[in-house]
Amino acid sequence: MTVHFDHQLPLTTYNFSSVFDLLDLTRPACNCLATQQLMCRPDDAFNPLVTTTFQVSCILVISHIFHLLLKPLGQPGPFAQILAGVVVGPSVLSRIQRVEDFFIQASSAKYYEFFSFICRMLFMFSIGLETDIPYLKRNFRVVSIVAGGGSILAFMFGLPLFWLLAKIYRITQERFAFFLLVLTVIANSASPIVIRLIAESKFDTSDLGRLSIYCSLINEMSCVVFVSMLRAFASLSIVDAIILALFTLGLIKINKYLSYFFNARNRRNRFISNREVFVIIFLLTNLSLLMEWAGYTAMTACFVVGLMFPREGKTARTLVHKLTYAVNTFILPVFFGYTGFQFDIMTVFNKMTLALTVFMILVSAGTRIAGTLAACHYLLIPWSESLILAFLLNLKGNYDLILINTAPEPQMVWSPDVHNFLLAVVVLNTLIVGPIVTILLNREESCTHYPTTLEILNPESELRMLACVYVPRHVSGHVTLVSALGGCPNAPIKPYLVHLVELPKKRKSKLMYHQLEDGDQFSDEDEYGGNDVLEISDAVDPFTSETKILIHQRKLVSSFLTINEDVCNNAEDLRVSIIFLPFHKHQRIDGKMENSMEEIRTINQKVIRHAPCSVGIFVDRGQTGFQQPHGSPSVQNVATLFFGGPDDREALACSKRISMHSQVSLTVIRFVPTSSRHNSWINDASLKDEEVIMAISNIGTENEIDNAFVETFYNRYVAQGKAGFLEKHVSDGVGTVAALKEIADMYSLFIVGKGGRGHSPLTDGMSDWEECPELGLVGDLLASSEMNISGSVLVIQRHRHSEIDTGLFDD
Repeated sequence: MTVHFDHQLPLTTYNFSSVFDLLDLTRPACNCLATQQLMCRPDDAFNPLVTTTFQVSCILVISHIFHLLLKPLGQPGPFAQILAGVVVGPSVLSRIQRVEDFFIQASSAKYYEFFSFICRMLFMFSIGLETDIPYLKRNFRVVSIVAGGGSILAFMFGLPLFWLLAKIYRITQERFAFFLLVLTVIANSASPIVIRLIAESKFDTSDLGRLSIYCSLINEMSCVVFVSMLRAFASLSIVDAIILALFTLGLIKINKYLSYFFNARNRRNRFISNREVFVIIFLLTNLSLLMEWAGYTAMTACFVVGLMFPREGKTARTLVHKLTYAVNTFILPVFFGYTGFQFDIMTVFNKMTLALTVFMILVSAGTRIAGTLAACHYLLIPWSESLILAFLLNLKGNYDLILINTAPEPQMVWSPDVHNFLLAVVVLNTLIVGPIVTILLNREESCTHYPTTLEILNPESELRMLACVYVPRHVSGHVTLVSALGGCPNAPIKPYLVHLVELPKKRKSKLMYHQLEDGDQFSDEDEYGGNDVLEISDAVDPFTSETKILIHQRKLVSSFLTINEDVCNNAEDLRVSIIFLPFHKHQRIDGKMENSMEEIRTINQKVIRHAPCSVGIFVDRGQTGFQQPHGSPSVQNVATLFFGGPDDREALACSKRISMHSQVSLTVIRFVPTSSRHNSWINDASLKDEEVIMAISNIGTENEIDNAFVETFYNRYVAQGKAGFLEKHVSDGVGTVAALKEIADMYSLFIVGKGGRGHSPLTDGMSDWEECPELGLVGDLLASSEMNISGSVLVIQRHRHSEIDTGLFDD
């Protein structure tokens, strides 16, 4: 990138031939000259490679210090990192002569250019790799309208602003390039800064956070494509653009085959090897260098290649594992720091420059806020969320910096006044808007609220779930649940699978880094879980390949005494609506249930007591019970047992999702006291709706709420042939047990609520043989060996919103 640290230094343009000067040893000049360029020049006081490395280290250290100081004030990492770059740069430390001589040298700009290029290539590829494609498809209309709202208004104000700046700075050559530059600075949104700010504020799993991330991505990629197309038409280089697009498509195809090949080659490994990762990065680097050499930025190509990379298997898992840590810990902090490093605050202390800087920041923020608010008003997005979106999309510092530092012609550069002015606009805009966004996010209560129960979640809304496993045999049952809940394309799911590993005694690895096997990490934590990690991945990967339902895998290493707190914290951070836990018993070959880990039972009880959402305990009888519906030749018969109460309503709400699967046949069995045999509760569908249910829930009794909820289910699912319905009239717990024995072999899965029924005649006397209270009376009976039931059992507890609820609803 162009580095204008001091007016006395020669201007170095971002013509990417300078990067190739560092690499090309085939030019007519002797090889010793190229080698000398790589090392240092006679007028350099220090080796520029050493100064670049030291500068990167200084930015990392100072950014961490600033982050520690500003974190209590609620300021995110990107703000601290840009500020650290300003401190290291010519604004503060580099004003000292010796520091300036060390950092700012004639040939160091080439190293800054190349390092910035590598950073940008890797983090754009990483962003594409972690993009939630299903979410983007479902919300593309909303994302496009919000992203385009502010940009369109910015384009309208860009023309008069360009005319004003061209007059003031006397731009007579390359006016079209300057016009595109002004438009980009006003309209562009820096997606890396938005992504990191949202992630560090822990809003990346909220609806507002995800909408902001993908709006900024669409906005920035649109700016890149728009500017590139206009330049291609203006320079009559359309053929070059088409050829580069074909090269990008070719690399996407090659990556697809490489992914399948590497996955098959590493069947017995957790990750692919470092050599195989290098092959993928090497191909990406070659494509990026080719595009930069042709005069186009490689940002979009790297993002698209990551976006289209196959998500299933060890290859994608390894890339995410390695790139996420490197990008978030080293690459982005250095990139943000370098953004601030280029800025010299002394260049703003000119009255004209200061006035123009303030004016352009106001125009940029005003057009973005007004356009985004108008778009959000059209989409009926709340005003408070619209304001946060508007400020978030006003963050700058990525593609706009590339254009600022790019020469419009090989032999021409922007004047120092133009370069410093636009650079000041970008840096100051981000430093001003960043804290404002953080304050607004911390005050926005809607971001912290999310559906913690399935009962209030729209059946066609995204269902976020967290499945916990301890050993590989737990995986098949939870994957079966994910399969059943994800059977309808109109009811999207986002499943997380967390591997719970007990923290062993502390130990140190006796291997040096160079002695580790390929793909291994220099960390004891990566060894926790042993071969279970590989077996769990091998169980999940085929399901993902077959169904295209991506299960996000995690590993949680903690002491079993406190691991329940970590599970609850993860559920809260991920904003899931339900947690699925494995039962502490497993099915033997002869079909009997055997106690495997008593610690699991204790953890389940703690999670049920303190969970921030609903909880389900799955008693897996995979040999004789519920099988994975996807690809199953036969239909799975599922029964939901409804006795009444909030937990049974939650179980019925879960059953709505499962009934949408084409390979599932759901039957709801309602148990009714014999005294209510002649009471009719089913009315016409037009008499009740969800508004009536909400009204009843406020003023009615628990029984009235149950009636209204079941009636709504009957009218919407049973009456339309999507589910079956039966009534069982019993007088006491003995009758209930007899009725359950009648249907014991008819269904492969029983879904029931844990309790919350208060004193019910339907369960009188059943507590005499209770063995596992965490399953409730009915669930415990179904899971016991005495019942001789072959089907699996899913026991669900609705989220207890307070300690009062916990005491009120427990049996």
